[in-house]
Amino acid sequence: SSLTRRRLSPLAPANARSRRAMFVSAHACAPTRAIGFTRRPCARRTGAIVAAAMRRNPATTMSGHASASARRAPRAVARAGANETFADISPAAANGAPVSEGDAATVRAIDCDGEMMSFVVFGASGDLAKKKIYPALFALFYEGRLPKNFMIYGYARSGMTREEFIDRISMSLTCRIDWAKAGGSDCAAKTEEFFSRCQYVSGQYDQAEDFANLNKTMCADEKGAKSVKRVFYLSIPPSIFVPVAQNAARECQSKTGDTRVIVEKPFGRDLTSSRELTAALAQELSEEQTYRIDHYLGKELIENLTVLRFSNIMFQPLWNRNYIRNVQINFSEDFGTEGRGGYFDHYGIIRDIMQNHLLQILALFAMEEPASLDAEDIRDEKVKVIKSMRPIEVDNVALGQYKGREFNGRILPSYLDDDTVPKGSLCPTFAAMALFIDNARWDGVPFLLKAGKALNKRQAEIRVQFRHAPGNVYGERQGRVEHVTNELVIRIQPDEAIYLRINTKVPGLGHRLDQTNLDLHYKSAFNAIELPDAYERLILDVINGDKRLFIRNDELEAAWKLFTPLLDKIEEQRIAPELYPYGSRGPIGAHYLASRFNVRWGDTK
Repeated sequence: SSLTRRRLSPLAPANARSRRAMFVSAHACAPTRAIGFTRRPCARRTGAIVAAAMRRNPATTMSGHASASARRAPRAVARAGANETFADISPAAANGAPVSEGDAATVRAIDCDGEMMSFVVFGASGDLAKKKIYPALFALFYEGRLPKNFMIYGYARSGMTREEFIDRISMSLTCRIDWAKAGGSDCAAKTEEFFSRCQYVSGQYDQAEDFANLNKTMCADEKGAKSVKRVFYLSIPPSIFVPVAQNAARECQSKTGDTRVIVEKPFGRDLTSSRELTAALAQELSEEQTYRIDHYLGKELIENLTVLRFSNIMFQPLWNRNYIRNVQINFSEDFGTEGRGGYFDHYGIIRDIMQNHLLQILALFAMEEPASLDAEDIRDEKVKVIKSMRPIEVDNVALGQYKGREFNGRILPSYLDDDTVPKGSLCPTFAAMALFIDNARWDGVPFLLKAGKALNKRQAEIRVQFRHAPGNVYGERQGRVEHVTNELVIRIQPDEAIYLRINTKVPGLGHRLDQTNLDLHYKSAFNAIELPDAYERLILDVINGDKRLFIRNDELEAAWKLFTPLLDKIEEQRIAPELYPYGSRGPIGAHYLASRFNVRWGDTK
């Protein structure tokens, strides 16, 4: 059966997006056909469902239509596959009438016999919390992955009531439904229960008394629990990491269980600031309590990288300098800074993407086999790889910045057109570089990293280009060397896949050769419409105390030691980035860089 969790495309007709329907079991009416993203809800509704909706929302009429105010309310959404019925569940239907202050105790009255988890999202009014953290928590709850007893607290400076906060986050919550059992879907009940476990507390980030008030609220909900695990997610700007972490540690640490703190990147902007942040956090939190999250390490294909390497004997003898000619790790986005230029300009593409996401992927790719799957054994091997890297030379780096252009009658803005970007900024929005690992396995193999904004496509992948077969008698029939060699591609996003390019004979009487893909597409192979989001996996790992996919302090130190000298040179010498058109493949300099190592970028074929 297919597990799916989707929203209507913003490109769908407006009437399709505004259409409201309640879930109807397979016994009530037949599934409806969908065209594109527009689905027709089943016209027949059972009386029991309508009656239940009316009890929860008196504005709902017998015909199933809601009042204008109810139609504007945010929704938790359950989506079907292409041939299924679907449901839009309003807060009134999913969470009952707005909860009054007098009912707050009822909302918090959950079974606390035994263990309990309190999860706090600092910065709960921000986009990351709305778009990623709360949807991930709801998905884990819907799949039965969260502890039996839990509460979730949103904390932010914004003055909101609990009901206003629930309305805000409900727009992003979706149910992942097994449509083979669609008639028994419990999306509405699950949504209602999840909202009953959510609270919102308003307070300042630098006021200890506000954190004490948060602690008082949590203690009231935790009453009766023998052991309480508290998890704090710092979904906040880096400038306030330290006061929030310190106040939370001083005022809100669990007295009867573990306390864990999730810290979002950036972890500083150079070696000095990273050390200062680490030292400040260490004043109140141990390394064991600190989880430095890099959401790219939660991607399905990154998790599968070590499985591919160490559980398939065919790859083990090939994973070295004798057979691999080069490795490419490419990251591209098809949009610009979109109003985030002020934040981005302070960091740039190297700090934002390369020093963390791409370097972490490289370390997992190149590390030796760990002694076990224990977190410390894996992270030990990653640190060894980063420490073995040769200092990055400025000559082995190409920088770019996107410029505006007209395309199909639209004006695509340049980076400098962003009002939040300083005038004349030299901040690179694109970078390509060659890295080398000076150890016995990888000596002389170039690792080419490339990342950019406002490019021609959104994609992230690893490309492994192998050496040509010695004495290849078919070389003359195939032409260029890249057409002769094999290539292993691990596509991280979108449309997750692993495929191997091999040379084969084209069917027919002639003797013409071509390359063919042996491929594994996740959606077709595993019958999965949607894979779990990276935040789901990483948050679950924090709850379970698994630190394999989180960055250790010495690993962070080694990464900044590698990149800080390069960043200092770029800024001191005021190296001007090469301009490239919005929506292009990037600056020409990146291709010249690759050609120096007799390499052609695989993602531009």
